[in-house]
Amino acid sequence: MNPNPARSLAARELVGSYPEYAGAQRAVDFLSDEKFPVERTAIIGSDLRMVELVYGRLNYGRAALAGAASGAWFGLLIGLFLGLFAPEVDSFLGLLLWGLLFGVLAGAAFGLAGHALSGGKRDFVSRQQLSAGRYDVVVDSEFANEARTVLARLT
Repeated sequence: MNPNPARSLAARELVGSYPEYAGAQRAVDFLSDEKFPVERTAIIGSDLRMVELVYGRLNYGRAALAGAASGAWFGLLIGLFLGLFAPEVDSFLGLLLWGLLFGVLAGAAFGLAGHALSGGKRDFVSRQQLSAGRYDVVVDSEFANEARTVLARLT
């Protein structure tokens, strides 16, 4: 395994270029299926851009609901740990339910407080993702011709 992958990219050749990541992934998977040494390949995304998909308006109800959902998981986790590491407690299920209830209430309160303190600066729900304009599959120079031959069979 090469400890400095960025330095080794200069010694690699382009064997395929794809508009979607799935195409590049499919090519490398095909190389792997054909017993090609895929540790000699890399997928390089070019023309990177950050895309933020907006799903809707953020209001107090949504903020409380999102906080309650996060708090529920945290409360269940706390209840689980207390139930596992406090054997003198009579009701394991009771600890889980109390943890869940406390987590929901605390999460909703924190969600509401966070939304109120934002001052309306970000009143929408969104998700950010990084995408590329194209995805290039590159291979170590000594294996490039073999990779091109194998990929030529990919339909």
